[in-house]
Amino acid sequence: MSNSVWEGRLVRLRAVEANDWSDFERLALDSDASRLGYWVPLPRDAQAALQWAEEQSRVKDGSDDFRWAIETLEGSTFVGAINTHGCDSRNGVFEYGISIVREHWGNSYASDAIAIMFRYYFDELRYEKANATVYGFNEPSQRLHEKLGFTLEGTIRSNVYAAGERHDELWYGMTANEFRALDSSE
Repeated sequence: MSNSVWEGRLVRLRAVEANDWSDFERLALDSDASRLGYWVPLPRDAQAALQWAEEQSRVKDGSDDFRWAIETLEGSTFVGAINTHGCDSRNGVFEYGISIVREHWGNSYASDAIAIMFRYYFDELRYEKANATVYGFNEPSQRLHEKLGFTLEGTIRSNVYAAGERHDELWYGMTANEFRALDSSE
């Protein structure tokens, strides 16, 4: 394993770069995958996509909210993105989301990227808890979070509208101590 906190067994996290715009657009244009993670966005032109990527590449002063590109250690292939949001340093709680390009599903890239990001937020920034919301129809994400050791902490009934139907929103959580106990056993 590398000495960089940004590298795991399979992937590295790096800042979004302006030239990543087309990779992010490819993620956004996969409507079924977009729906699993958040919502299906409206199409945008190349200039708007480039401007969005340029904005994402800048660190926001005073905020721990951040978005990383996920790339393979070998070949530096873009395989997805992970972001933190709702970062509350006072209470030591943050939320995150992750999206993997469809052809890279099932390669353990998501679990490796989550572990990298957790090590940073728990061990460097002193956060104590991570939360993730998963839509009731996103069974692969439910399995991922349960496999990683998250606790299902609640269900918000009929809270999401997608693909013409209402769905539950599931809240998963993991504390820093729970993560460390699982991370040290690997």
